[in-house]
Amino acid sequence: LSPPGSTPQPSTLAEVMETVRNMSNLSIAHEIVVNRDFCFKQNSPPPDSLEGRVKEIVHRAFWDSLEAQLALSPPDYTHAISLLQEVKEMLLSLLLPAHVHVRAQVEEALDLALIRQQAEHGALDLRHLSGFIINTMGSLCAPVRDPEIRKLRELEDTVPLLREILRVLDLMKVDMVNFTVQALRPRLLQQAVHYERTKFQEILEQRPDTLYNTTAWLERAVQEARSGSAPPVPCPEKSPGQAPDAQGGGLACSPDAVSPTAVLNQAFLRLLHWDSDCLLYPETLMMDRSRLEELKLALEQLTLTASVLLVTSTHCGGAVFSGPGFVGKLKQVITALLEGSHSRSFNLQEALLEVGGQVQKLVNEAACDQGGAAMTPERETILRGQIRDVAQTHNPVRNLIASRIQNFMLSFLGSTSAQKGPVGTPVGLAPVGAELAEAGAAFGRIVHHNRLVFGPYYSAILKRALLPQGETETDIDSR
Repeated sequence: LSPPGSTPQPSTLAEVMETVRNMSNLSIAHEIVVNRDFCFKQNSPPPDSLEGRVKEIVHRAFWDSLEAQLALSPPDYTHAISLLQEVKEMLLSLLLPAHVHVRAQVEEALDLALIRQQAEHGALDLRHLSGFIINTMGSLCAPVRDPEIRKLRELEDTVPLLREILRVLDLMKVDMVNFTVQALRPRLLQQAVHYERTKFQEILEQRPDTLYNTTAWLERAVQEARSGSAPPVPCPEKSPGQAPDAQGGGLACSPDAVSPTAVLNQAFLRLLHWDSDCLLYPETLMMDRSRLEELKLALEQLTLTASVLLVTSTHCGGAVFSGPGFVGKLKQVITALLEGSHSRSFNLQEALLEVGGQVQKLVNEAACDQGGAAMTPERETILRGQIRDVAQTHNPVRNLIASRIQNFMLSFLGSTSAQKGPVGTPVGLAPVGAELAEAGAAFGRIVHHNRLVFGPYYSAILKRALLPQGETETDIDSR
């Protein structure tokens, strides 16, 4: 996205393709590093999509043609030989350097020159070759594919057998890629910061406007800090490996100076309240946008849940609220009834009215089980009304919970909080403490890695935004 009023610089097709390749490599490397569960999946278009329908038609035509060729007298092995060549290449691609003996067996058994001679003389035994292929696959596949191999051994017809062999080989190729990724992950973790920064710099050199949204994001955070419109953010200690000026740069956290650390922390916190429809997302965080969006939705749900629980605890008394399993039941009911609350079509007030009715019922049941009395109609009305009022954006209970959650998330932006694990849960948030700790740790990991990679860029932007007009940067190292 080019800055408004600027003239986009023309790019050649080669430059565009190079940028796309760099972005693709950067995204994959970043995903492998930050997502412990990352794995490649087989590309299977939806059957009802255009791509899915075209793929099905082409494949059906090929297999019908193969079946027709093999039904001739004598059989025509043109398509079959092409398939065997593809199978051979796929098998060889699955082999490791240590598989010397297996490689020699594959080369000998699937010698295409010999196979063509056998086909010309009508001596080609596809069933025998298929048996060798299945046995080789069985020796190479992951245990999770053993059921697939057993099914292959049960097939009798040649064409369905070859079709299934290719399908299972495709799955095995994906398994091998994922195995390789996991094996290389420790080394990738060591090189990740340097690699990601280098790739981003290449993109920046090709597209100098790449940091436009990032600059606007940080400059807005500076303006908010100077105007006092943003909540005050304390300054955690400097993180090892982070760019010095992006983490404080020697500027003290004082009322007379805006701390770069405070600005950067506030900017990161703003991402947890970002409008999903806004296109001006910081370029340096685009690869983590989906993860941050998920955190945002989870925190919004936790804010509502914790608000309802806090209102309930003030009405039902400690004995009922601390009863065995009571809070767990409340959380299940609240979570179920507020599912989808982030949707614009969701009627939060109506949902909270239903929540209030269910909470009232559970409170009365718990009180009676403990030998106490149910709430009076007046107290029931007050409880339901206060739960309903949580739907209001400026509801004091909701704002209090949201503020405490924000401060809790901020505590994970310190130097080592992401490694230490959850910090002390704020007052009133204990019932959702485990969920908050998990969200905070995830947020801390994202921010920590992002700062390591893009710290020098943040440092340069913040220096320009924070230094007084006319002051030079002669003695400041932006790297």
